[in-house]
Amino acid sequence: MNWTNVLSEADLPDGARRVVTVAGREVLLVNHAGEIHAVGSRCTHMGAKMEKGEVTGDGSIICPRHHSVFDLETGTVEEWVPWPPVVGRALGAISQEHTLPTYPTKVDHGSIWVGIEDSQ
Repeated sequence: MNWTNVLSEADLPDGARRVVTVAGREVLLVNHAGEIHAVGSRCTHMGAKMEKGEVTGDGSIICPRHHSVFDLETGTVEEWVPWPPVVGRALGAISQEHTLPTYPTKVDHGSIWVGIEDSQ
């Protein structure tokens, strides 16, 4: 595991989010209820910027474009919404559900660190 210092903990207060680059990847940091989560910055369905997505009280993030729901902790698809409404079912058959990438985080001496596996 390669750990990268990405941000000061003070720069990500509760409820905040920020996109950072880690090992050439755009990663979205979300401070939800005092826990730091790191997920892929783009939706796995249509590439929307997840930074603009709604974070729910139970720790999910909703894609701002097509409204699929992903768990912040695991990246698991909680609800896959075919989009656009009229042809969504056909496109949904083409665009299968894909988990949102997640990355481990830690806070050490006031700094937020994100881990990337060597094989990723």
